[in-house]
Amino acid sequence: MADGLSVFLVEDEALIRMMMADMVEELGHHLVAEADNVRDASAFAMTAQYDLAILDINLMGLYVDPVADLIERRGKPFLFATGYGPELLPSLLRRRPILRKPISIDQLKAMIDSMFPETTAKAPH
Repeated sequence: MADGLSVFLVEDEALIRMMMADMVEELGHHLVAEADNVRDASAFAMTAQYDLAILDINLMGLYVDPVADLIERRGKPFLFATGYGPELLPSLLRRRPILRKPISIDQLKAMIDSMFPETTAKAPH
């Protein structure tokens, strides 16, 4: 994957979403879809072509687990990026990787590298 991963990003806070998008791209990956609510995220979860999804747990007061379930049904890898802990997730989703906000680019890189050890995209720093 010399050209990096295709990433689907779900985050309801616009500034955090932009920051996360910048980090994804700085790491050599590219965004193929973004959503800030459960409805749009569910549609993208089923139709977008992506290698990895990054999901906030709480989207405008609604939990993202229906979206995570759709992604899991497609067999796509995903991780949670949240200020919350795994206790808010249904037990079957608690085993998924979680990055706690605020997230640094180094933390994001380490998580993606652990999930996709075959990627060759390198951070420029």
